[in-house]
Amino acid sequence: MDQRGFDLWQVPPSNSVSFENLSLHIHPADRAPVRAAFAAARGATGAYDVDFRVMIGDDIRWVSARGEGGHAAILDSVMFGIFLDVSERKRAEESHDLLAGEMSHRVKNLLAIACGLTEITSRSASSAPEMARDLTHRFTALGRAHDLVRPVPGAGEKDVLLDDLLAVLLAPYAGSASIADRVRVTMPRVVVGERSATALALIVHELATNSLKHGALSAASGGLDISCHVDGPTLELLWSERGGPAIVAPTGPAGYGSKLIRRTICGQLGGSIDYDWSGDGVVISLRINPQMLVT
Repeated sequence: MDQRGFDLWQVPPSNSVSFENLSLHIHPADRAPVRAAFAAARGATGAYDVDFRVMIGDDIRWVSARGEGGHAAILDSVMFGIFLDVSERKRAEESHDLLAGEMSHRVKNLLAIACGLTEITSRSASSAPEMARDLTHRFTALGRAHDLVRPVPGAGEKDVLLDDLLAVLLAPYAGSASIADRVRVTMPRVVVGERSATALALIVHELATNSLKHGALSAASGGLDISCHVDGPTLELLWSERGGPAIVAPTGPAGYGSKLIRRTICGQLGGSIDYDWSGDGVVISLRINPQMLVT
């Protein structure tokens, strides 16, 4: 093995090197597959190519071993091949897979929101043109909310304030009334980061959709009050519905929407959620870690 090979494996230079010696540096999860590939390469004619992880101190690198297998490529029991450091390629592939999974999840969420808005709009529209108009307005408002949550690349970073974010997110659910007539947002200046804004958008759309189906926003006289205050390491966001139909606490197992809200608030925002099912309207308390809110 040449000097670059010894540097890659971080083993002292010597006249010979054994597989057993090198295998001590192979990641435990990859050791058995690499051993099997090594044995197969000795007995099979043709090219071989295997990728695996090696541990160099606290660092983990990806190595690609390539060469020619079979007795034709072996002289005096010595195998010939090369080791390539492919760590950057593997990291790029992992980033691509994560991005693809995130994009798929976002598209599914947007389609779910679109379906919910279509169903909601169909309940209040008296004609197809009216439904088309109202649905277009709601989709336009949803697009504005998306632009606020996801700033245009190259436009530079800007702070997103929580009260502005909530006003834009809730605009699609106001119907023909002004958003100010149905929703009151009272809170101090709170800056929201891009990732947290996306998480909050999922939560707000889910809560607003439920309100339009069963809660205060389903009635013409109903409204919504949103306020927040910071108490030490916790920011509490209160979602209070008023003037809607009488409600009762749901029974049975939680639905997908409730699980989505709880998973988002706990996993992405480091907080918790509590419901107070009073007869006048549900009051929902969202507790958030302020440090996670700015990310």
